[in-house]
Amino acid sequence: MRRHPVISGICLLALIGLVFFATIYSLGLFRGENPFSLGEKVGVIRIEGIIGDAGEIIDQINEFADSKDIRAVVLRIDTPGGSVAPSQEIYRAVLDLRKKKKVVVSMGSVAASGGYLIAVAANRILANPGTITGSISAVMHHANLEELLKKVGVRSSVVKSGKFKDIGSPVREMTKEERSLIQGIVDDICDQFVRTVSENRKIPLSKIVRLADGRIFTGRQAKELGLIDDLGGLQDAVLLAGRLSGMKEKPETVYGMKKKTTLWRYLIENMTFAVSDEIRRNSGELRGAQYLLQ
Repeated sequence: MRRHPVISGICLLALIGLVFFATIYSLGLFRGENPFSLGEKVGVIRIEGIIGDAGEIIDQINEFADSKDIRAVVLRIDTPGGSVAPSQEIYRAVLDLRKKKKVVVSMGSVAASGGYLIAVAANRILANPGTITGSISAVMHHANLEELLKKVGVRSSVVKSGKFKDIGSPVREMTKEERSLIQGIVDDICDQFVRTVSENRKIPLSKIVRLADGRIFTGRQAKELGLIDDLGGLQDAVLLAGRLSGMKEKPETVYGMKKKTTLWRYLIENMTFAVSDEIRRNSGELRGAQYLLQ
């Protein structure tokens, strides 16, 4: 019996539509949301691993800032910090986000140095009692391979236009003048950090200065010092964000999605996160001054 072409076409379109909606629904579930829900939502952005670039995180922040469906945002921070400039860029992006929506930070295992700098931009900060945070400080590393090169018979020749042009060279020891110059840079970067914490946490500058020697704190210690607001996990942060933004019901969560990724990789990453949010991502090489837990 010959099939009617119109009926066959309708069936084919229905099948395509079913597959399409099933795919969209599955993606939504992996992101922690029901894509067909009209409920109030809280966006969750994960900041994990050493901070080496701010672009992807800022894209996610801007996406949630412009979304009418997202009422508030939670930053899940699990990082020892990283490069100074990207940390500061994310911090400023969070400040801009606060102008539009409530922002709550949920600290994971580690939220130190550059991670803590980002956290102070939020409306509220929550940490687990055992979270490692603090490390309000700055550092620059320079290796000296001079003695090693001598042993293998390698010599270095440098032609420069100014006496500081090869400052930090790995083939010789720093001079006192060079070390003083680098120390001044590190001190200024640390001063920026300290003043940012003091301003955002409403803590006297003198008190923050006493804490800004690289030391770390548990979440419970940080609460006693006023560096965070309360103790709690990710779900507590989501509920708090909902309350701060005026939600009456339990909010749904929407996880930030990477801009440049394949569908398969996106599914794998989100399935992995559903099992454990302790997985950290590689960030590549860091250069220059760093807000980094050592």
